[in-house]
Amino acid sequence: MFEARLPHIVVSTLQTKRFTVAYGRKGGMEPMSSRQTTLLEAIVAAGRVAVTELAQLAEVSAVTIRKDLDALESRGLIRRERGFAVLVSADDPAGRLAYHYADKARIARAAAGTVHDGEMVMVEAGSCCTLLAEQIATQHSGTTIITNSAFIADRLRAFPATRVILLGGEQQPDSRVMVGPMVELCAQQFLVDRLFVGTDGFTAEHGFTARDYLRATAVRALAERAEHVVVVTESEKLGGHGPVPLLPASAVSTVWTDTAGDPAQITALTDSGVRVVTVSPSGATTTHSAAAGATTRPTAAIRTGTPEEEQSS
Repeated sequence: MFEARLPHIVVSTLQTKRFTVAYGRKGGMEPMSSRQTTLLEAIVAAGRVAVTELAQLAEVSAVTIRKDLDALESRGLIRRERGFAVLVSADDPAGRLAYHYADKARIARAAAGTVHDGEMVMVEAGSCCTLLAEQIATQHSGTTIITNSAFIADRLRAFPATRVILLGGEQQPDSRVMVGPMVELCAQQFLVDRLFVGTDGFTAEHGFTARDYLRATAVRALAERAEHVVVVTESEKLGGHGPVPLLPASAVSTVWTDTAGDPAQITALTDSGVRVVTVSPSGATTTHSAAAGATTRPTAAIRTGTPEEEQSS
């Protein structure tokens, strides 16, 4: 295992007061309730929904719905207009979080459970990686997260106990991701055990792929400074491919995904030597490995909140 080697450069710890609507008063991320998840799915499907319709859907008062919408808006997932809830543009990083939010949140929560207190990890940009970074900060103490995403760094301001190192570079305006030679130079100052990344596709023929050449180049630079590369992604990405090569399967240790994927793609990954962990709707995990010749028994869902929080999620 690589030990993190701190560079002789100035880094900053992002600290700010907590966001008291989306985040708990103790500094942790409060889980979304099942009702809020249902509301978000309805808004994602329609793009724009009247508050009165959402109240009828959830069978609660308009006052209660407005509180739920306030929570969703504080997470950056929607915006409020007069009498309506509107999905944030998909061009906005926060807007992309809304798509398959429940699946991404379960994957993030389970994968974050493998991180240790005090560990230093790298987390690349992407919606699933954003939720993962928040879960690492929620579940663990004394962690350091190195990222090339200004969006992730900004959201982690709600977790003052988590140290955040934002790698320098040229910022892409839409995604708020740092790219270019400076990212590669900054990444060379670190050696970590794990890098978490997303992907835009995987096939046995092309490996893991992306949509953006500069971001893919940044990912490869980060991967060179990690002992293990871990992919976190929704299963719908498996079986398709983007226009830009990201990483070969041989460079990836583990993939965390949901259970709705094509079994043939899981087999393609394990045949390539990649360990696959699927997370069920209940949060239980199943490990798939070619070396084992079969899947392991599912483990119980990972619990990270208080009993009251778990009942509301």
